[in-house]
Amino acid sequence: MALGLKCFRMVHPTFRNYLTASIRPVSEVTLKTVHERPHGHRQYMAYSAVPVRHFATKKAKAKGKGQSQTRVNINAALVEDIINLEEVNEEMKSVIEALKDNFNKTLNIRTSPGSLDKIAVVTADGKLALNQISQISMKSPQLILVNMASFPECTAAAIKAIRESGMNLNPEVEGTLIRVPIPQVTREHREMLVKLAKQNTNKAKDSLRKVRTNSMNKLKKSKYTVSEDTIRLIEKQISQMADDTVAELDRHLAVKTKELLG
Repeated sequence: MALGLKCFRMVHPTFRNYLTASIRPVSEVTLKTVHERPHGHRQYMAYSAVPVRHFATKKAKAKGKGQSQTRVNINAALVEDIINLEEVNEEMKSVIEALKDNFNKTLNIRTSPGSLDKIAVVTADGKLALNQISQISMKSPQLILVNMASFPECTAAAIKAIRESGMNLNPEVEGTLIRVPIPQVTREHREMLVKLAKQNTNKAKDSLRKVRTNSMNKLKKSKYTVSEDTIRLIEKQISQMADDTVAELDRHLAVKTKELLG
């Protein structure tokens, strides 16, 4: 072994460099044409190769998972012939506004007359808001009155709707007058309101999914007149808008939860 190493060192430097390059792994050596000889023969010289691509390890991939992806920002005016992105954006914003309105009117520590306004009552004419078929007033800090004199035939349905509203209300009836005692503010009552807030947020997300699905379906109708790249870019924009809206819904839920739990 020692004799072989000594002989190798005695070889001419140029030939030694050639041998060294020849025994390198393929990934570390690149061949470059120096000049061409007659009859199509070419002479190559070995050089150190350009750095080889290394694939990410599981650890590296996990580290990069939390990093945000490139965002899309399409000018709505440039694609208005394909889809109205401003209209889609307004529909998604309306979902947020509806949830905020629901939180403000129905999810309060202290039940108020306004909390009962939008309770849906099943009538012969379909579902109607309670405030459309009754007069709602505050008798005292502990009692709300619902006067059904204008629609006495809906009294039983109104009682059922109030009881099943998820607001922990137990109405009592006197003729066409519904008495609604306001429950005490207990820990259980607060947690019940938080649970209702989560349910309403999930309903809002269902509405948002419908907006997204309808938008995607409209977009698919243009697949024969618009390039696939353009379609994919707009799809990414719509998905991005939906994701932003979900984040906003979750933010409002977090704020409301903190408010309700105190």
